[in-house]
Amino acid sequence: MQKTVLILGASGRFGRNAQCSFSWAGWDVRTFDRETDQLPDAAWGADLIVNAWNPAYTDWAAEVPKLTAKIIDTAKDTGATVLIPGNVYNYGSDMPALLNEQTPHRATNPLGRIRIEMEQAYRDAGVRTIILRAGDYIDTAKSGNWFDQIITAKAAKGRFAYPGNPDVPHAWAFLPDVTDMAAAIAENMDQLDTFSEICVPGFTLTGHEMADAISKVTGKAQRLNQMSWLPIQAARLFWPMAKPLLEMRYLWNTSHALTSDKLTQLLPDFQTTSLEDALAASLPENINPDGFVRRDVASLPRRLMPFNCSCGNAQTG
Repeated sequence: MQKTVLILGASGRFGRNAQCSFSWAGWDVRTFDRETDQLPDAAWGADLIVNAWNPAYTDWAAEVPKLTAKIIDTAKDTGATVLIPGNVYNYGSDMPALLNEQTPHRATNPLGRIRIEMEQAYRDAGVRTIILRAGDYIDTAKSGNWFDQIITAKAAKGRFAYPGNPDVPHAWAFLPDVTDMAAAIAENMDQLDTFSEICVPGFTLTGHEMADAISKVTGKAQRLNQMSWLPIQAARLFWPMAKPLLEMRYLWNTSHALTSDKLTQLLPDFQTTSLEDALAASLPENINPDGFVRRDVASLPRRLMPFNCSCGNAQTG
């Protein structure tokens, strides 16, 4: 019997990729339209709700608790499972270098506390919840994140800007892999614990290693320069986004990597995309027209469904 997923935030980076992954996996995909749809009406009949809503940092304190309460109430009414893309904010600035599902959540900064409280709300509510936790995303389209807006923005000119200590390992994940994992895990979600936290190992790279990898993919040597934070510090008085960006700066100077025995147990045969292919898919093809650079996610081999399957069966809820 075909299962149904409702994706909240379908126009965002996680939601856009989730549409493809669940469609390729044979699900009936609905997307939530904030202009016309209402929860829980849009969720009736859905087996899974993917909560890809991600307000701007400056709106987290006001919006995240309200959105969380709405989704929890909807899941209680409909019986749907909720799947949430998690991040490493919960661990805090004194996090250990190796993170897994047993690592304590000890963040004391505002954004970290909001994430901790959000996840705890789902745990306390008793609705079936899956947290799929990963590092920073490498995506196949520009989405305004650190990777495409800062780090690789001038890769075509051989300039690689890094926002932290380039010798410190940083956790990354190829987003189409993460959403493919989400679809695969959701196939057997009824067998999971009521609250399941699953980490995605992804790639762990220093700034130097990332620059070297991009050099190989593009055929253009990347000159690494550390990004200056002075403009952001100076903008604190008039740019609201500056404060949360500075709050999370520690992630670029604190060694961290994700590991997971649980993911291996759940998806023992899952084949992740290589770093070379992930980076090639993330960069504009005009960087090296003669090289192996491809940006279209549809050109990547999919592990859940045949290669020629498409996202055409996604429906707007």
